[in-house]
Amino acid sequence: MMNLSTHSGASLWGPLKELWETVDGAILRRQPETVHLLDLQLKKHKPHFLSLFKNPPKSAEQREKVRKASTEGIAIQGQQGSRLLPEQLLTEAFILSDLFDIGELTALELLLAGEQQQPHFPGLKRGLVAVLLYWDGKLCVANSLRTLIQSRHGKTFTLDLSGELVALTTRFTDELMGQGLTKRILTLVSEMSVTREFERLQKERGLGNEKHRKEVSDLIKECRQALADSLFSWTCQSPLTKDDTLALIVHLETVTAQADGSLDSVSLALVMALLYCLDVSFIEQGTEDREDLLQALPLLTERQYVSAVHSRLMDSQPWKLPGLQAVCRLAWALALRALSQLPQGSALVEFTEADEALADQAVLGDVFLFMKEGILGCDSFTQEEFYVRRLHLLITDFLALMPMKVKQLRNRADEDARLVHMSLQMDSELPSSLRKDLDHLMVLIGEFYSKDPFGLELGLEFWCPAESLQHTSLQGSYLGMALQRPPHKQVVLSKFVRQMGDLLPSTLYISYLFMLKGLANGPQCAHYCFSLLKTNGATHSDNIQGSSGSPVSWEHFFHSLMLYHENLRRDLPNPDSGHYRHPPLRGITQRELEGLTGFLQLLTTIITWSENARLALCEHPQWTPVVVMLGLLQCSVPPVLKAELLHSLAAFGKSPEVAASLWQSLEYTQILQTVRARGQKQAAGIEVELNEIESSCEEYPLTRAFCHLIGTLVESSVPVNLGAGLRVPGFQPYLNFLRDSVFLPFPTRAYHRPAEKWEVADSVLEVFHKLLRDYEPQPSDFIQETVELQGEQVPAHKPPGHSIMFHLLNDSPMLALCLSLLEEGVRQLDTYAAFPGKKHLESAVLHCLCLLDLALQKEVMFMDLLRESQSTLLVSPLEQLFQGVSPQTRRADHIVNIGRYLYHSSSNPEAAFQSAKILRRIAIYPNIQIRLVGDFTHDQAVSDKLMAGFVECLDNEEAEEGTEGEDDVDRPKKVARIRHETQIHILNLLITSLELKAPNLALYLLGYEVKKPVSSTNLQDPGVLGCPRSCLHAILSLLQRGTEKRSGPVLTQQAPHLAELCYQVIYQLCASPDTSGPTMRYLRTSQDFLFSHLQHLPFILTENQIAALSQMSWLMKTAAIELRVTSLNRQRSHTQRLVSLLLDDQPHPQHAADGESGMEDDTRSVSGFLHFETVSKVRRKLLSVLDAIDFSQDMPELLQLDFFERTQIEQVISNCEHANEQGHTVCNVKLLHRVLVAEVNALQGMAAIGQRPLLMEEVNSILQQVVERNRVRRSLSAKRHALQSWRSLVETLLTACPADLIPADDRQLIIRDLLLDLFDKVLSEDAAGELMPIVAGAVFTLTAQLSQSVLSEQQQGVGSEASLGFASIANSALHLILRKLLDFILCTGGGYQRLRAHLYGSLLYYLQIAQKPEEPETLQTVGKAMWERLTAPEDGFAKLQRENLTIIESYGKALMEVVCRDACDGHEISRMLALAVLDRILSIDRQNQWLLYVCNSGYLRSLVESLRQDDTALQNLLTPQPPLLKPLYIYESKMALLTRVAKTGQGAVELLRCGLVAQLIECQVFDMVPDTDSHRMMRDPSGFIPSPIERYRQILLPTLRLLQVILTSTSMSHQQGAAQVLQWLIVHADTVQSLLRCQELSIGALKELSLLTAIISKTALPGVLEMGGEINSAALMEFQGHINRFQRLCLSLLGRLAGSERERLLKQAEISSSGDSAEQREEMEVAMMQVCANIMEYCQTLLLQSSSQAQFSICLFSASGSEPAGRDGGRSDLSSSLQSIAHSRVPSLGLVLYLLKNSAADFFQFHQNHRQSLGKLQRLDQLPPEELKELCQGLVSGPGGVEKISSVQRSLLAKRRLVQFINNRAKLLALCSYVIETCLFVLWRHLEYYLLHCSPSDPKDSLVPGTSSFRPRLTDESVGGLKASGGRVIGLSRVSQQDLDLLKGDVAAGFGEAMQRKLLEVEGLYSQVRSRYTFIQALVRRIRGLLRQPKS
Repeated sequence: MMNLSTHSGASLWGPLKELWETVDGAILRRQPETVHLLDLQLKKHKPHFLSLFKNPPKSAEQREKVRKASTEGIAIQGQQGSRLLPEQLLTEAFILSDLFDIGELTALELLLAGEQQQPHFPGLKRGLVAVLLYWDGKLCVANSLRTLIQSRHGKTFTLDLSGELVALTTRFTDELMGQGLTKRILTLVSEMSVTREFERLQKERGLGNEKHRKEVSDLIKECRQALADSLFSWTCQSPLTKDDTLALIVHLETVTAQADGSLDSVSLALVMALLYCLDVSFIEQGTEDREDLLQALPLLTERQYVSAVHSRLMDSQPWKLPGLQAVCRLAWALALRALSQLPQGSALVEFTEADEALADQAVLGDVFLFMKEGILGCDSFTQEEFYVRRLHLLITDFLALMPMKVKQLRNRADEDARLVHMSLQMDSELPSSLRKDLDHLMVLIGEFYSKDPFGLELGLEFWCPAESLQHTSLQGSYLGMALQRPPHKQVVLSKFVRQMGDLLPSTLYISYLFMLKGLANGPQCAHYCFSLLKTNGATHSDNIQGSSGSPVSWEHFFHSLMLYHENLRRDLPNPDSGHYRHPPLRGITQRELEGLTGFLQLLTTIITWSENARLALCEHPQWTPVVVMLGLLQCSVPPVLKAELLHSLAAFGKSPEVAASLWQSLEYTQILQTVRARGQKQAAGIEVELNEIESSCEEYPLTRAFCHLIGTLVESSVPVNLGAGLRVPGFQPYLNFLRDSVFLPFPTRAYHRPAEKWEVADSVLEVFHKLLRDYEPQPSDFIQETVELQGEQVPAHKPPGHSIMFHLLNDSPMLALCLSLLEEGVRQLDTYAAFPGKKHLESAVLHCLCLLDLALQKEVMFMDLLRESQSTLLVSPLEQLFQGVSPQTRRADHIVNIGRYLYHSSSNPEAAFQSAKILRRIAIYPNIQIRLVGDFTHDQAVSDKLMAGFVECLDNEEAEEGTEGEDDVDRPKKVARIRHETQIHILNLLITSLELKAPNLALYLLGYEVKKPVSSTNLQDPGVLGCPRSCLHAILSLLQRGTEKRSGPVLTQQAPHLAELCYQVIYQLCASPDTSGPTMRYLRTSQDFLFSHLQHLPFILTENQIAALSQMSWLMKTAAIELRVTSLNRQRSHTQRLVSLLLDDQPHPQHAADGESGMEDDTRSVSGFLHFETVSKVRRKLLSVLDAIDFSQDMPELLQLDFFERTQIEQVISNCEHANEQGHTVCNVKLLHRVLVAEVNALQGMAAIGQRPLLMEEVNSILQQVVERNRVRRSLSAKRHALQSWRSLVETLLTACPADLIPADDRQLIIRDLLLDLFDKVLSEDAAGELMPIVAGAVFTLTAQLSQSVLSEQQQGVGSEASLGFASIANSALHLILRKLLDFILCTGGGYQRLRAHLYGSLLYYLQIAQKPEEPETLQTVGKAMWERLTAPEDGFAKLQRENLTIIESYGKALMEVVCRDACDGHEISRMLALAVLDRILSIDRQNQWLLYVCNSGYLRSLVESLRQDDTALQNLLTPQPPLLKPLYIYESKMALLTRVAKTGQGAVELLRCGLVAQLIECQVFDMVPDTDSHRMMRDPSGFIPSPIERYRQILLPTLRLLQVILTSTSMSHQQGAAQVLQWLIVHADTVQSLLRCQELSIGALKELSLLTAIISKTALPGVLEMGGEINSAALMEFQGHINRFQRLCLSLLGRLAGSERERLLKQAEISSSGDSAEQREEMEVAMMQVCANIMEYCQTLLLQSSSQAQFSICLFSASGSEPAGRDGGRSDLSSSLQSIAHSRVPSLGLVLYLLKNSAADFFQFHQNHRQSLGKLQRLDQLPPEELKELCQGLVSGPGGVEKISSVQRSLLAKRRLVQFINNRAKLLALCSYVIETCLFVLWRHLEYYLLHCSPSDPKDSLVPGTSSFRPRLTDESVGGLKASGGRVIGLSRVSQQDLDLLKGDVAAGFGEAMQRKLLEVEGLYSQVRSRYTFIQALVRRIRGLLRQPKS
């Protein structure tokens, strides 16, 4: 079965591409570790090189196999099974096979590869792509061959590669050469031709659109070129064998020239190859390996070689190109001449003799003419440095080695000159035998040296320095030895230059000038040439006429110019006379014209290069060249000469000092007429020349030259006062002329030479570009100023840039022409055809794009200034003008045209760059984006092209990131940098657009839906389902390069900034809600993007740390999103992979690309990764990323200034600051530079001028400092960003990912590592403060996670291992974390209060770890003796807590001070947390050190006193509109802390001393009880902001709690506390009473009541008043009244809770809140029991206080034993009847009995619940899942919440719920038992009184017992109060005997046997366990006794 590989592309393309990449990487890019790979590739591909370009043959078997592929299928490598292919594909495969004559299977592979690569070639079918791939494969082989040969070691150049690599390539290429490579190359070069291939392709429809044709022809041309170059490179380095050399000569014999007489580049390469074969010059160079090279030179070692070549070249048979034959002969002659001078040459005498003859033949063959036309005429000649060097050798060798030959040529020329002279004298025919050899030689030299693309300045060899010039480097070309004698050759050459100029015949004059012009090309050459011309004329200075002096001298030349000027000036016509248009040209003959032109060009060259020459000539007093030239310009001379004069003037204008005077002279001479005389009818000057002379000749040299001159002059400056006095001063007339007479009419003029059209446009646009580039809008530009002219005021001109801006910001002809030029340009480029003037058209287009870009850049400032000035100018923004309709296409497609330049980025990188820049500037306007999307997608064909353009720019492989300031780099580097900048602009365009709403440009370019909702996009790989290759694919392929290798993504290293932006785009796509879904799906499934990139973190770039940090930031942020999304979607394996990649500390095996076959791939991977046999730990990925963020930041030191004032400079710097694109604040250095330089320039006086250099130096140092500051800011913000991203990634990992992905023990170790690393970095000396807040935030999250993790681990483990250490993380690690945390808190100083809030949070979480979790109250523990408890071993919690405290105390006062200060004032959140920290530490601080500090240092008093300030804020909180809740939270924290302080007796006393209660008494907020009903409506819909009543409770409850704690803490010693609290109650009595009367007994109200009753029961006692000190009797009376009222209200409340409303309340609790009903109900039960217990306690205390004996006791309950009414009655009347009862009647004793009964019943129910739950808790594992679910229900919010949590979580929650329930029941049991005991006591005291001591009243006293005598008694009582002797019963009617009997009966019935048994059982079950006393038993016995008493 045939193996068919589409896996790596077709065999004719894929593997060859790989080969080229390897060769390129190893040799040209010098990548490390590639020698080994190269060796493998060369072995594999050797057959391809041996049978160069041979295709695999066809065969019948293959044909059959392919034919069957549509029915039987065919196996494809890299895919399982065989695949059926469609018929159509097979037909195409056969066509392809016949077309290229390749095997059928190979053809099929190519087609399949074409199909696969199709997305990269939008608009082409697979067959056309296959054609491209076929030729691309060929090119890869040819390029590889060329590169391999170039890497050889040899005589001409070296690539500086390693010896190993050179040895490898030399060995390989030697083998190829031995197998006949040369002949194969020559055959291929002659066989392959574009036309032939195109004919074949045309026939089979193998050619597509213009672009495809161009690409195919380029590939074929490049193949031929690469092959020819291979041969050339070989001959440069090593000689060819005899046969090969002869074969090369034979091939050259048949070469023909192109139409213009020049060779094509392939033939040129072969000619050069032969010339290098015949080259012996390297022998003179004396390099170290000269001997080896001589040995290898067949010219010296092989006689047959010389003989064969000699006879072949002497052969008289003419070649197809005789000139080429002449060149080869000349080269051979020179080689022989050179050999004859060597010692080895004596053996070859017979050949070397013939050198003269050969040279003669060569000269006769017009060798110099051919060299100029054939060789120099070829475009590619100047692109190869070694061509240039070889030809230089050829020319100079001829001049140096054959001086006699040169002399002959000169003699011949003199002879010819005489003949010509005579024939002119006699008017006869010119003789036919004239030869122009010397002429040709001079022209050749001139032509050859006038181009110097590599800056070699080879012409220097012709100049022999007579005196040493001021440059020491002048003789640099002679190996840097400065002042030795020049080499012989140089002497000969310089003699040649001088002698040729002596007695020069006139026929050679022009050629000689041309030669000098060439030789003056270069800074040093120009200087020598200048000196030559100076010395030539100097000897004859005495001769005034100068005619006999050397005609080639400055003297002669300027003298002649002056004479011409004198003569022609006399003929100056009157501008008004009619015959001006046809001036008589009698002045200058054609020959003179040529001579003048030649000399002007020479002058221009010299002064262009040499500034000294420029100034020397300009300032020469006699010659005054500028004046003379300007004078000549006014005379009637041909436009061509005027053009040359203008060019020369432009060269003079390069010096700013000359330019200034030149402007004035230009204005004075009116070359362009700017001032019209009064009666003048028509214009004069250059305008006339343009419109009348040049237009009719259809040639425009003068106009172009004028543009060039103006362009040069505006570079230095435009004088503002130009033309002052005669006209309105300024540049405006020149601009008007350029715009209105040159630019606007240029498309409609006629051109003799089509290219000139674009030259004119280019030259004038260049001026506009320069003017606009240097223009900065100023406020003064918008104020209409006037100037006085001839007595009247006229408006002044604006700066030229302002005028251009104005025209571009209006729908002006200028803008329209620019836009149509762009349209024309893109139309021409789309044809891919060469046309005349293409280069200038491209340049003009570029200037247009630059103009538009500059206008967009400056328009914002321009418009702002315009608005501020309130000027009447009307302008529109350029981006809106772009929306206009184009007159050519009738569509609004201007922006589309600009965008289409991106499609031509390969041929026009600069235009693409500007185009991207413009689009990016337009993209910031949201309104235009939507229009743009419409324009871009309107026409499918254009849309595809635009997309392809963007993608092509991004895909470009030649782009390279350069550093700033490399302005003088060579062209390829510059282009690479421009391509890179284009990519940057495109990415910025995407980033800007993505921030705008859809549809936007970015979504379209990245391949998302623009017409449908974005989120419905389905991203595919390019080509799948017809999905085109979009910018997203391009970005991903940029980033993915190199991810499979060990070194990581290539882009991050090679183009860091680009990579950073790519990652940012990806992040934006993932973060935006619309695009996130499709993007992340695509990245995850088809790219495995994140994993492959994260595994290479951290990116380390030593020289660009900022970019590396940004790259990592965006990548980590994206990873965080991915983790969150995959966790939410439960894509567990994805999450798991990323988590383990980031957190594992075991080394990973490198993952294979497809993931499944990981291990096998590894063992046979090419690079052979190291296998870790012994598994050592590696650094966790997250930690190594943290390591890469350097926390230290070197700050620039302060400015040291001598002249400027520092404060002012700082002010100026801050004025120049602005926010850049990334949002960093940076200083605009250019603006600052302008401001400072303007400041320096403004200084007046001599001193200032003297100090100017020093001032400028200081300006420079300021600028450097600012640049450094900018860098520091960028660096800091990059670090901040990276740290922020790192933090979000860590937080996502720990909080959003499923907890079970990281086992608890690992989790703790990971958090430990992260925390300790963070602390180490942030606590180091030089850590930057700006990074601290982020670190603090991260520490907070990590500590929280650590605390949670430890707690959950303890909940799961049953605490058995508590003794071994604390959880998985060792105690020592915990202590270390605590120490570092406290260090961090202390090191943050005063300024970082918000930051400390995080740290306090962390500290709280940390301290929580040592807090013991809630344990179930089993009721058994009490039995243990006190001793056992004291001696029990310390558990883990207590130990850790003790150690924590020790550490905290070791920090002493410093830490206390910081925490207390933060608690007292500052930011709200940090205050709350500081208060919480204090609270927490006080709770564990057994020694009370902290408490002492807080009390003694006055912080406690300060806190207490701050309560008054809180009062007003809290009052505001109770307004209906919910305000900020901050004051409430701070108040709660404060109260919590005070409550904590009050829990110790010492603390409570201290609080009372600080006047706490007094402060609370003055708070008015407690009296502002909100009205419950009115606020029902005002609930916050979110439920977050509590209702006013709830807010009130949040204020009241903490106060009540605090008071309760104070009472409890001080009850033993201090009655003081109780008295103060009573005062609080009385001051707020109204509120207290209204609360006690509360109608709605909700859970909140019950909580209030339980606390209130607790306080009242302890304070509202008669005895307390006496304690309160001296109170006068009136106040005492009032207080007494309040206390009585409190008592009454409490008793009536008991009536409600124990009796009437109890059932209803419990039911209501169940109904109201179904969700958490169980917990709500439990809370209600506790609260109600608590209230009852409190009131019963109150009753008990009152009874006990009144008297210790029953007969003197007061009575609280009436003598009625009946149970409360309305219990079983209908609910309807309850509320009404109860209210009346509650407040009017004293409760009966029956209530107490009822309460007793109920409590006993409840007790048993609670006890049973408690026991059951305990049982459940002990066998939690065996509970059925339903029951577990039920238990969790209340703790999990949301529907279906229980379903989502894991089983582990579920059992934890169930356990927590059970413990909660058990403890609730235990509390209820305690309360019940207490209530039972107090009820029994109260019942007993009352019964004892009623049944033993009470004397019943007479029934006849009152008709209505219980009412009539009720009122008067009450009033008495209320006055006489509790003087316990007077009335015994408070407000009770007299008791009759009947009542007492009834009472006894009722009680006896209620307190029956069953009841008694129950009560005793309660004691048995509960009380006896608690205490030894049997209280219940005794009371039951006594009551029983009382009831059995006989009636008296």
